[in-house]
Amino acid sequence: MTAVLEGFTTITLLVCLGMLLAHLGIIDLPGQRALSLLAFYVASPALLITVLEDADIGSLFSGALLASAVAVVVNVVVYVLLARFVFHRDLAHTVVGSLCAAYVNAGNLGIPIAAYVLGDAALVAPVLLMQLLVLQPLALTVMDVAVAEERLSVWRIVSRPLRTPLTVGSVIGLVLAGTDLTLPRPIHDPLELVAGMAVPSMLIAYGVFLRLGPRPGLGDAPELGLIVGLKLVVQPVVAWAVGFYVLGLEGTPLLAVTVLSALPTAQNVFVHATRYDRGIVLARDVVFASTVLSVPAVAVAAALVA
Repeated sequence: MTAVLEGFTTITLLVCLGMLLAHLGIIDLPGQRALSLLAFYVASPALLITVLEDADIGSLFSGALLASAVAVVVNVVVYVLLARFVFHRDLAHTVVGSLCAAYVNAGNLGIPIAAYVLGDAALVAPVLLMQLLVLQPLALTVMDVAVAEERLSVWRIVSRPLRTPLTVGSVIGLVLAGTDLTLPRPIHDPLELVAGMAVPSMLIAYGVFLRLGPRPGLGDAPELGLIVGLKLVVQPVVAWAVGFYVLGLEGTPLLAVTVLSALPTAQNVFVHATRYDRGIVLARDVVFASTVLSVPAVAVAAALVA
């Protein structure tokens, strides 16, 4: 639990730094958007390359992956149906809401929690790779279609993931992980420096918008409550049930699936919302609420397995 609190403390301090910079007038809303775009187009793809280049590809195909994937699908389906028939949201907003309900903070919190709470950082790999290689590319492709001013051809839709910086970074990282190829140091070292900007940029940009944007809680409260409930309650419960009753997982693997599914919504969902200028307030509020409430959620998830 100490590692969980340390991870949340780190995130909170960087978000507060963004709020302070906004309050002092050092970064305004255009500057916040510039930080988000920097993270989306430059720093995050570099981070994906450096994170995935040493990944264990074999760990992707495991029972933990299936349990996590089922939990993600359940959350997305439930939210999409309610967004369509109850909240009457458009496609772009629905994509952002779906990511809010299912995309866990596997990087900022998942890695340290897996390392210090679960005892093995590799346990987060299935969730991390599923999100980077499947959930995120699909969501961004649908978002591109949703915000396009003209009808896109089938080829442009199909090829879109390969032209998205985050997907390209993931593919390069996996190629390096699956082969004996390594990047030359004159390329790898600058890439690591750029990658180091990704998480701070996201968190500071989020803090700036938290200070300068509409006050938290001014969005649709029922929708916010639904998404946070899906994220912190339904997702870990489904992952645990599938892992335990269907796949026969127990011990550390079951604990990992359950705890990692209870993590809050990742900050990069807010970055995506900012990039496409859709659902920004919703993403901000869900990240804020789910992060605040996820400490007890993670503790309950761990107790559920025990």
